[in-house]
Amino acid sequence: MEQGKRAFNFNAGPAALPLAVLERAQAEFVDFRGNGMSIMEMSHRGGVYEAVHQEAKELLKELFNVPAGYDVLFLQGGASSQFAMIPMNLLQPGKVAAYVDTGSWAKKAIKEAQLIGETAVIASSEAEHYTRMPSLEDIQVPAEAAYVHLTSNETIEGTQFQAFPNTGDVPLIVDMSSDILSRPLDISQFGMIYAGAQKNLGPSGVTVVIAKEELLAASPKTIPTMLRYDIHQKNNSLYNTPPSFSIYMVNQVLHWLKEQGGLQAVQEHNEEKANLIYDAIDSSQGFYRGVAVPENRSRMNVTFRLTSEDLEKSFIKQAEQEGFVGLKGHRSVGGLRASIYNAVPKSSCEALVQFMKQFQQQNS
Repeated sequence: MEQGKRAFNFNAGPAALPLAVLERAQAEFVDFRGNGMSIMEMSHRGGVYEAVHQEAKELLKELFNVPAGYDVLFLQGGASSQFAMIPMNLLQPGKVAAYVDTGSWAKKAIKEAQLIGETAVIASSEAEHYTRMPSLEDIQVPAEAAYVHLTSNETIEGTQFQAFPNTGDVPLIVDMSSDILSRPLDISQFGMIYAGAQKNLGPSGVTVVIAKEELLAASPKTIPTMLRYDIHQKNNSLYNTPPSFSIYMVNQVLHWLKEQGGLQAVQEHNEEKANLIYDAIDSSQGFYRGVAVPENRSRMNVTFRLTSEDLEKSFIKQAEQEGFVGLKGHRSVGGLRASIYNAVPKSSCEALVQFMKQFQQQNS
C-alpha cells in the first residue's frame, strides 16, 4: 500500500477509528491543550485529566439519554473480565444466573459464570449453528433468576438482536461490545450494559459499564477489591490509575458521534452501509451467501461465504492487494466477514461492493 493512503479497514477489533479523531489526538499528543505534556503523562488525580474523564461520562449519558439512577464506569480487563465480575457481584446464594446462548461470545460469558455459581441457559440457537438469535418468546425468565444475560451482537457469527426481551423485575444485562452506540436504545430496559471500547468506542484498554446504581452498590465484601463494582462506583472509576489515554480517546469518539448528529443519524448511516453489502450478497445469484438469517443480520459484522474455501482464499488475497484489511472470517468459523462499525466510512463499503462485483465477474 502506498505511503499515506488509508486502508479500507474492516477489522473486527481493534477496529477503525474516525480519521477526524485520530487527527485531533495527533495534534494534542505531545502538548495537551497548552499544558506542556501529553495527557498520558498527567496525574489521574489532576484537574486536567479529571475534566476529560468526567466529560466522557457526561457525553456518554447524553448520547444514550441515560436516565437518572444509572452510573457510568470506566474499567479495565475488557468485556472478558466482565464475564466473571458480573456473577461475582450479582449472583447471590440461592439464585441462578440466566444466560441466552447466541454464539461464541455468549458461550464465553456462560463458561465464566459456571465457575462462580448456579447458571442456567434459558434459550439457545446452537441447534441452528448460531445463524439466528433466539426469538424473544423463547426467552423465559426463571423465578429464581438473579439476572438475565445476553449478547446483543455476535461479532463472529454476524447476528444481532433487533429488540430485547422484557425481563420484568429481573435485571437484563447485555454485552454490547460490538454494537454499543450504533443505534438509539431505551436504556431503562437494561439493568446493565457493558462493552470493550475497541470496536465502537475507542481504542483497546478501557471497558465501559452503564448500570443501575443499586446493582453497582450490591457488591459482596468477600470478593477482591478491584473486582467490586461498588468500589469503582464510589471512586468515580479512579480507585486506581485508569487507562487515561484510552478514556481520552473515548471522549474524542463521543464528541465525533455528537457531531454526526447523534445516534439516530448514526443508525441511519449504519443501515445504509450494511444494506449496500447485504444487497451485493443477495443479488449475486448464489456466488456470495450470507451466513445469518435475514431477520437477525448484524449491521456491524457482515458474515458471508463463497462456494468454496479455495475461492475464499483467493478473495482474501486479492482484497488485501487492493487495500482491504480484515475480511477474513474468524478462525473458529472461517468464511468472510466485513466489520462495519460506526467509524467505517460509507466510501469503504462502496469500494468493497465494487470489489465484490469485480471478483464475481472474474470468477463466474
